[in-house]
Amino acid sequence: MTSDIVIAGGGIIGLSVALELARHGLRVRVLERGRPMAEASWAAAGMLAAEDPENPDELASLARYSRSLYPQYLSLLERLSSRRVPVRTRNAVQATRRGASFHCAPTETRSFLAPEQARLRIGALETGGRSFLWLEELSLDPRDLCAALPAAAIKAGVDLEERTAVYSVTAKPGSVQVATSAGAIAAGAFINCCGAWAGSLQSLQLAPLQAAPGPIGEAAVQPRKGQMLVVRLQDPSQLQYVLRTPEVYLVPRGDGRVVIGATVERAGFDREVQSGALHRLLALAADIWPPVQTAPIIESWAGLRPGTEDGLPILGPSAEPNCWLATGHFRNGILLAPATAAVMRGLIEGRTPEIPLEAFAPHRPACC
Repeated sequence: MTSDIVIAGGGIIGLSVALELARHGLRVRVLERGRPMAEASWAAAGMLAAEDPENPDELASLARYSRSLYPQYLSLLERLSSRRVPVRTRNAVQATRRGASFHCAPTETRSFLAPEQARLRIGALETGGRSFLWLEELSLDPRDLCAALPAAAIKAGVDLEERTAVYSVTAKPGSVQVATSAGAIAAGAFINCCGAWAGSLQSLQLAPLQAAPGPIGEAAVQPRKGQMLVVRLQDPSQLQYVLRTPEVYLVPRGDGRVVIGATVERAGFDREVQSGALHRLLALAADIWPPVQTAPIIESWAGLRPGTEDGLPILGPSAEPNCWLATGHFRNGILLAPATAAVMRGLIEGRTPEIPLEAFAPHRPACC
């Protein structure tokens, strides 16, 4: 049976878009080169950091829209998959570098904290020379999403094919032909959700009006390596909120595990974990919260985020007819998944977007 939509990429973006389209009546086929949710989605910290002052200003509307969709998104995943995706933390303390101050205004979901107020929320916090914000911000364990989302998509009718690489896509009038490791597939339309691997589809170009357009990914989407580690606290109540600076973050899981991350490296597709990088992360974490210095390291890994030059995702039509892009979410793929699914369905159905999307257009100059 010919699919209405073929999606390349079985991470949180590809599967969330697939779930949204399938539950609104479209026949959707997802092709994943490895295992679903095994790349950046699995490696993420899980912060829904819509109010992070380090985010680009242009991301605010999409981030806040996605945050508003998260309760119903999680409810849908749990209902379809019969797997819980619990919220691990509900607030965050955001700190500046030493000697810096914030240049952002308070909002409904963030307010300034005096150092003594920050220390009341997080005991043993090193406050010297820093300013603090209190954020209403959820965090999840992405491993919970990795279990629930594929099961939910399949339950909704998505045809999910593992270990199927997409080689190229050829647009035809009213359809596309997708060349894969399992043979050719015909569909009505195609969406590239390949994350850091988005540039591997050499037949798709970003925009027809550029003087020398290149395949997506050669300039537009490139991997950003992130190394992370997990320590275990003897007393989980020591850290009950996310603690974040521009240099490092600590994300408690509520069971004694604390995720510490993350490097941002232009290292191609290298995923080697380097002890020096982990020690630097641990030192940065201990500088603001010393108890982690004596906590044992129980896990470490490196993931590849899909980065763009302006730090914004790419959402919209490719230069080729019937082909779409939903990639480049960098450090916010977990946060932005529900909104990406909603706006991509709207674009494909020809509806006016819920929020302005010009900043995320595939043909914007910063992509090239």
